[in-house]
Amino acid sequence: MKKLYLLFISITIVTSIAGAQGTDRSKFIADSLDVYVNRALTNWRIPGAAVCIVKDGKVVIMKGYGIKELGMNNKVDENTLFMIGSNTKAFTATAMAMLQVQGKLSLDDKVTKYLPGFKLENQYAGQEASIRDLLCHRLGFRTFQGDFTFYNTNLTRNQVIEKMSHVKAAYPFRTQWGYTNSAFLAAGQIIPVVTGKSWEVFLRENIFAPLGMMNTLALTEDMPKSLNRTVPHTLVNGQLTAIPYCQIDGLAPADAISSSANDMSKWAIALLNDGKIGARQVIPLAAIQATRQPQELVGRVRHLNGESDYEIYGLGWFLQDYQQRQLVMHDGGVNGYLSSVTLVPGEHLGIIILTNTDHNEFFEALRWEIMDAYFKLPFRDYSQKYLAIFKAQQDAEDQKDKRLRDTVALNRQPALLSGQYTGKYLNDLYGTMTVTQGLNNDLEMRFEHHPKMYAHLQPLGGNRFYVTFSDPTYGRAVFPFTVENGKVTAVRVKVADFVEYDPYDFKKVQ
Repeated sequence: MKKLYLLFISITIVTSIAGAQGTDRSKFIADSLDVYVNRALTNWRIPGAAVCIVKDGKVVIMKGYGIKELGMNNKVDENTLFMIGSNTKAFTATAMAMLQVQGKLSLDDKVTKYLPGFKLENQYAGQEASIRDLLCHRLGFRTFQGDFTFYNTNLTRNQVIEKMSHVKAAYPFRTQWGYTNSAFLAAGQIIPVVTGKSWEVFLRENIFAPLGMMNTLALTEDMPKSLNRTVPHTLVNGQLTAIPYCQIDGLAPADAISSSANDMSKWAIALLNDGKIGARQVIPLAAIQATRQPQELVGRVRHLNGESDYEIYGLGWFLQDYQQRQLVMHDGGVNGYLSSVTLVPGEHLGIIILTNTDHNEFFEALRWEIMDAYFKLPFRDYSQKYLAIFKAQQDAEDQKDKRLRDTVALNRQPALLSGQYTGKYLNDLYGTMTVTQGLNNDLEMRFEHHPKMYAHLQPLGGNRFYVTFSDPTYGRAVFPFTVENGKVTAVRVKVADFVEYDPYDFKKVQ
């Protein structure tokens, strides 16, 4: 989820070519990368990062930069853990493809063969959805649809799957791609049915351990227990701030893994070497090939050098072309973390970038810089170009927020007595939410499935309230209440696009 709302839609970014350094870029990696990364950490306000490049089966560079936690002198190294977010999906898809090779399932089997209780609001889609549909995001859901209900909540995996039946899909079944985290959870829950082992145990025994990824964690609940780990950071009122780890084991097969540059190098090397570590076949080649087969069109993308091409989703991977080379790639983002994994199979090149703040696009810029160096393209300083765009967007958001805060400062009264807004509200998908009275005319919202999070509402006049969340990940918003015949009947709740695009309408029930 990263700034994920920027990652999984068709992105059009046009950048001008900066002064070229000639076509020989071979020295950039060896001589200039450290300077480039360290400068970027300062400019982007990134506490720590880890970068790894593998080429022809060997590690070219593997380094930690910066610190694990703001204000602490604890340096990142190659074994320091970062949450990798949606880069988890490639592990889940690969595991499912491995089970197909073993003859334990077919990716074209219906989901209900293994999860009889699986249902969708579109009855036909629920009956016909295959494992492949889950792994390539074509259930008909809009990107991130349902994630406010599913992400960082107290719901169990089985409860999330049950609630999927309450999502009113935005599109007809198999007609449009829409990034669906809960679908990967459903796929992961098939693993214990066919193997007798949970998703996390299967990954540890069949991928992590055989590849030597001994520090990698499958579950977020284990991250705080690690000794060599980063801390997540975000921007709060313009200040870089350490925040709590998100707890997303209810969606684990979609985004829960934490790993290091060292461990991820082993994953990348194996995937670029047809699944082998040395002479030992760890991942069947057929499984790797299955994940890279084009499945669903995402949209048209304009590369940073002006090239234009289509982006396609495989199984757990985005597929696109760049400089006449096929890229196999994915980005990941959860509270306080952003990461990217890029494979260029034809060049036997892999690039891994991990960061511990969710307010940067440096992880995106750096991968193109590294690829351009290997492809002997002119130097463009993508980091600075991304940064200029990022700052402009941030300034616009800050100005919008300031106008709302200025309106709050005018002390405008709500249309009704504040007590008339209080009570219990219900949304069919999410569940219940309660509104209580705070100081003056302020209100407070608490959500059934986010017990550690609340929203503070301040009147803007009329029936509109300016909203800040105790967890900054959920952003800032304006919530309008619906009033009919002098009585409050509903409220529209909207969290940050980072979590979900769609608003939720809660009806007042008492």
